[in-house]
Amino acid sequence: DTIQLGIGGMPDAVAENLRDRHDLGIYTEMIGSAMGELMKCGAVNNTRKTFFRNRTIGAFIWGNQDLYDYVNANPMIEILPIMYVNDPVNIMKNDNMVSVNTALEIDLTGQVCSESIGTRQYSGPGGGFDFAYGAAHSNGGRSILIMHSTTNKGQSKIKPILTPGAVVTIPRPYVDIVVTEYGIARMRGANIRERIEALISIAHPDFRAELRKEAEKII
Repeated sequence: DTIQLGIGGMPDAVAENLRDRHDLGIYTEMIGSAMGELMKCGAVNNTRKTFFRNRTIGAFIWGNQDLYDYVNANPMIEILPIMYVNDPVNIMKNDNMVSVNTALEIDLTGQVCSESIGTRQYSGPGGGFDFAYGAAHSNGGRSILIMHSTTNKGQSKIKPILTPGAVVTIPRPYVDIVVTEYGIARMRGANIRERIEALISIAHPDFRAELRKEAEKII
């Protein structure tokens, strides 16, 4: 697989659990410290990529000093303009492209908000949609969204509808796999009823009955 990892603790945790893999490639917007560790330990060598073989491709580098020391004058790593790296047409040229990003909330039909809390802008869209679209059109590609089932205030991140004013960062046709601590919801090709059932199954148990009640208004 060729991987893209978003920003945050959960994508970093994914990287930590890839250290025993072999022959991975990287094509990503941000090259972070966790990706540097994957390259240093040999899990990433880019030898089986179908696009930019033998090179890690990114648009910018952000991490710790160990990462900066590792990438300095490293011929394995190439930084290209973000408009090129994040172009879905280029992303999908990577066979088995796997994007891993986070989400702030998702509604029961699969619409994803990754950048606002209601009307308040919390972050930017980044490459979330670009890589979800590119991975969806890659030969063997998968797009994975990971999130805790609840906010730090104990509210469900899986909602009947998005918070009013929330931005739709990734439209539901391009949402593939959603993961919480309660399991995996596979969304690609699913109808509305199947999406609702899959997402309720990975919601926090305290909210599942309420979500099922609200789902009756959607189906």
